Parts: sequence; structure tokens; C-alpha cells
Amino acid sequence: MKISDILKNNKITVSFEVFPPKAWDKIENTRAVVREMAKAKPSFMSVTYGAAGTGSGFAAEIADEVSKCGITPLSHLTCLTSTKNKVTDVIDTFKSRGIENILALRGDIPEGFVFPDAQHYHYAYELINTIKTRGDFCIGGACYPEVHPESACLVDDIEHLKQKVDCGLDFLTTQMFFDNEVFYRFRENCAIKGINVPIIAGIMPITNASSIVRSIKLSGCRLPKKFKKIVDRFGDNPGAMKQAGIIYATEQIIDLMANGQNHIHIYTMNKPEVAQSIMNGLSEILYE
Repeated sequence: MKISDILKNNKITVSFEVFPPKAWDKIENTRAVVREMAKAKPSFMSVTYGAAGTGSGFAAEIADEVSKCGITPLSHLTCLTSTKNKVTDVIDTFKSRGIENILALRGDIPEGFVFPDAQHYHYAYELINTIKTRGDFCIGGACYPEVHPESACLVDDIEHLKQKVDCGLDFLTTQMFFDNEVFYRFRENCAIKGINVPIIAGIMPITNASSIVRSIKLSGCRLPKKFKKIVDRFGDNPGAMKQAGIIYATEQIIDLMANGQNHIHIYTMNKPEVAQSIMNGLSEILYE
């Protein structure tokens, strides 16, 4: 099923993210993670392709496992560090495996990386254009409620986002944010600019204090005072921090839904127990 069909009736959806292993001997562990996450019955599951310049790993194999569990897979595809020929090979592999949904991403810039020649992509919109020539895919894109770290200002960021959407995106998924007011302002700015595709709000449950610095570096998001106090109080107690992080994320989601945001994506970091805990906290809300 295409993600656009899942989103079109505007009913509440909650999706999860899973990342594939870097080594083949770990793939059964990841498949087991997928099976556990599937028990929480997400609307779909996204499978990452690679972060900070890493390779594709075994994204297609994990997407197959998602399908076997009866869940629609969304395969990430990053283009920055791959040649155009490599990217088209991956797209064709997705197509041959029956994968209908691709999240088109430029990808994180590795440290010391120099932008490559004409055999490589420079921007996500170029990747989107290529995907559209390779098959009838449902294509999603990323967006930054707190402005892309490389954008000069909000106006430029929204302008570039509109350019991506106009290339033929079917939906957008936000990077993580911890202050819902930031998202509401972003959603309003998108509407003013005429960005009318569904926007999925990305929520990251912070379950240990050590992951905060990396999360902020990758997404450019800020921590509100309320969340900083939680980290200060519970950061040294792993069990308490995990519980507080899950509760904070659940409360974020409830507030989003109460304010008309029906599509939520949870960056579950391959932790089925976190995904299930959040779904348990939303059990009556999801089926109202």
C-alpha cells in the first residue's frame, strides 16, 4: 500500500522507524526487532538507508521483513555519497522487491566531506526527479520545523522546501522537535507558502541522557526548559530517564493530536519496548 493512501483519509496514524544492521551477522536480530515492533500495529514502518555518510546496509532486506509482518514499509534513500548509477540501481532493487514508498533524502554530510562532481547528487530535489522516472513510487521528503542547519533563514528554508514538494512529493516527515509550538508555527508557515501535502510530525523519545547531544547535532533542534529540567533531574538514573522520556514523548503526541495533527512518526531507535509503551499510553486515543 502507498503511504499517500494511508494518509489521505486524515485518520490518526502512528508510524515507527527501524534501522538496518551494518553487518550481515546482525540481521536476524534486526528482523526480530521488526517483528516485535509490528505487534504494536503501526500504520507503517520506515527503514533507514544510512546516516552520517554510511552505506545502505541491508535496508531492502529489512523492508522485506516489515512487509512479511503485514506492515507497509517506507524505504529511506539518501543520495549524497552515492553515484547516480548506484542510486538508480537501489531504486530498481526497491521496485523489484515490490517496495512502493521511498523517503528521498540528500543525507547527512560526513565530517570533512567535499561536495562531489556531476556523477553525484547535490540536492534532494534531484533525487526526487530521478525516482519519478524509475517507477510509480509514493515519495516522501524531510523537513525541519526549526530550520535546516544549512539554511540562511526560515524564509529560504521554506522556499527550498516548496521546491522539493513541487517536484512531486506526496508527504513530508519532520525531523525531531521537543517543543510543539515550534511545529505549530512551522505548519502554519507551510500553509501560507502553499505546501499542502500531509506533514507527519516526527517525535524522538529520549530515553537516555547520552543520546541528547547527538540528536541535537543531527537535527538542529532545541531543548525547551521543561525538557532540560527532566534531564537535569533524571539523567543520571537510566530507569527514571527512560520512563520520563517515554512520558514526555507521549504527552507531546497527545498535545499534537489535540491540536489537529493526526500523523505521527516515532523515531523508535530499534527499541520495541519504547514503541509499545507509547502505544499503550495512546490506546484509547488511537481508537476513539
